[in-house]
Amino acid sequence: MSKKVSGNNEKSVSGKLTAQQELFCQEYIVDYNGTQAAIRAGYSEKTADVQAVRLLRNVKVLSRVRAIQKERLEKLAVTQESVILKLLEIYDRCMQAKPVMEWDYNEREYVATGEYTFDSRGALNALEMIGKHLAMFTNKVEHSGNIGTENKELTEILSQLKARNDAK
Repeated sequence: MSKKVSGNNEKSVSGKLTAQQELFCQEYIVDYNGTQAAIRAGYSEKTADVQAVRLLRNVKVLSRVRAIQKERLEKLAVTQESVILKLLEIYDRCMQAKPVMEWDYNEREYVATGEYTFDSRGALNALEMIGKHLAMFTNKVEHSGNIGTENKELTEILSQLKARNDAK
């Protein structure tokens, strides 16, 4: 059961989203523009930006947005594996050698020059995205030695500095 509060802003007693909040969620995933989603959901243009921020901080609204995203991913059957396979396909296509063609004025047609080219930018982008997915480019820091909390030299230096400050 819902009760009306000031115009088309409905308060939900049952803990579910109001119709307007649900509409906002549906509109938000269209372009991820909160202000425009609020306007399309029927909120005032003057306060749409404020309403969008308020709605996106609402746990129930955010949860619903995530649920809609998940539903769409499942409907499209998009998985990490399918994305990686498509990236590998793109990489393979970009690496295919294409002959460089040159206009031959005597033959009046394009002829191969004997040189080949490929889409290095597309291949690099595909490899970079795969590498990021596999966390191959994270900065790794190796530490060696004793990282104990007791360091006698450091403790001695700190006590000397403290003694100097106390003497002043």
